[in-house]
Amino acid sequence: MADAARARKVADRIHQTVARLLQGRIKDPRLGFITITDVRVTGDLQQATVFYTVYGSQRERRDTAAALRSATGLIRSEVGKALGIRLTPSIAFQLDALPTQAKTFEDALAQARAKDEEIARSTAGATYAGDPDPYRHDDEDEEIEDEEPDEADEDEA
Repeated sequence: MADAARARKVADRIHQTVARLLQGRIKDPRLGFITITDVRVTGDLQQATVFYTVYGSQRERRDTAAALRSATGLIRSEVGKALGIRLTPSIAFQLDALPTQAKTFEDALAQARAKDEEIARSTAGATYAGDPDPYRHDDEDEEIEDEEPDEADEDEA
């Protein structure tokens, strides 16, 4: 079991190596506009998961996934040369769902903002059905007590 710092260094080296290979060495026409977002390595350094995003349509994502599957052997051998460790980790590519989730959150926030603006427009000229502040306050209680006549004043009248 490798320590966390070594696993992080191996993941960084794999990230750099895979990005360099995708940029220059792999010439597959199916490969779309791809970005390597993250690499995670298991604690025993035996398996690496490479997360990526593809800019484009669903078809371009499928084509890029196929291109990565076909180039996995070449990528793994180059990663093994770059790492220089006894056992080269197996590499799996995983489409990163973070951009899709972020877009979903942004859409939900935009809908909430639109609904808030709609509510603000509908209440722009509205007034209260009763008093603006229907609650009694302490200073009003003192005024009411001052206005009540004493019993002695009623007897004189």
